[in-house]
Amino acid sequence: MDYSIRSATIDDFGHIQNVAKTSWHYTYEGIIPRDIQDNFLQTAYNDEMMRRRIERSHLFVGETDGKIVGFANFSSVNDQGEIELGAIYLFPEYQGKGIGTALLQEGINTIQGIREVYINVEKENLTGRNFYEAKGFEVVSEFDDHFEGHLLKTVRMVLKVAGKIKLI
Repeated sequence: MDYSIRSATIDDFGHIQNVAKTSWHYTYEGIIPRDIQDNFLQTAYNDEMMRRRIERSHLFVGETDGKIVGFANFSSVNDQGEIELGAIYLFPEYQGKGIGTALLQEGINTIQGIREVYINVEKENLTGRNFYEAKGFEVVSEFDDHFEGHLLKTVRMVLKVAGKIKLI
């Protein structure tokens, strides 16, 4: 499958919001109640928050056949070289095709000064956990997350980066 990865623009907001909603509903069915998902998505992915993501973080999109099918959102690197991978979502039918890996790779290779990439993933999200483990992330802790009034078991993982690495 041919795809490309690029930095997101304001024109991509609607497409990113659609990927987030579709991916969340698919991934968290039976894990997070739908109304809590929808409340979170409305807050985290409204137009103002999307504008903030573009201005204050690193947001990349994955495209195939001119269609945005996934995205990854990284925070800024702190003084210790640590960065948060706040989101990496794909339409379900595009998972397992290398696009998620390419999005992660783009962030690591493009953002200067990264030494460690951190991610929080719900313990029951086996697809996500398996993806991160396959890329070399290691569990550093587990904790209870009170998410919008719903208790989640969350796993914190880290990928140690020594310069530019190749995940693909």
